[in-house]
Amino acid sequence: MKMSRRAIVNAWAAIPLSIPLLAKAAVDDALAGLVKRTEEKNAAFIRGDMKRWSELVRIAPDFTLMQPFGGPASHGFDASPRRLAELSQYFKNGEAKLEVSQTYASHGLVVLVTIERQRSEVGGLPAQDWSLRVTEVYRRDGSDWQLVHRHADPLVQRITLQQAAVLARGWRDLEHRCMPT
Repeated sequence: MKMSRRAIVNAWAAIPLSIPLLAKAAVDDALAGLVKRTEEKNAAFIRGDMKRWSELVRIAPDFTLMQPFGGPASHGFDASPRRLAELSQYFKNGEAKLEVSQTYASHGLVVLVTIERQRSEVGGLPAQDWSLRVTEVYRRDGSDWQLVHRHADPLVQRITLQQAAVLARGWRDLEHRCMPT
């Protein structure tokens, strides 16, 4: 089959446009897979299924965690059988759904900005809402993703300036008011 010069020029002109579209489709597929796996790992964690959770997550050696209970960032993660057993006892009978607010993907990094809608028994407390605002950063490691950073807080519901001020002061005002005189 003989192609006209115009057909050849048009075919070559279309190639640069199709490559970014193919790359975008591959990124979208990888991102969708990572979001699905993130939702599955969160559901396993909140129900105390640390065996399944540890199958779904790869924690980077330089991992940082900003816990929903506040305090300084922790570095690294203890995935020993003993620690995972402790976590299994701390979180029980939970359910979770992931609401994705925003995603960012660039050069081997993915950022997920989400709301984790969760209900569970935590630390011996009766089941209640434990929804969190979460930002997670993943880094490409070969054909897989490693979790390098997680920041979670329980401020899914809006609070007032005065409530935020109490949190910023570290609850000192409330502790003072609750102490016997």
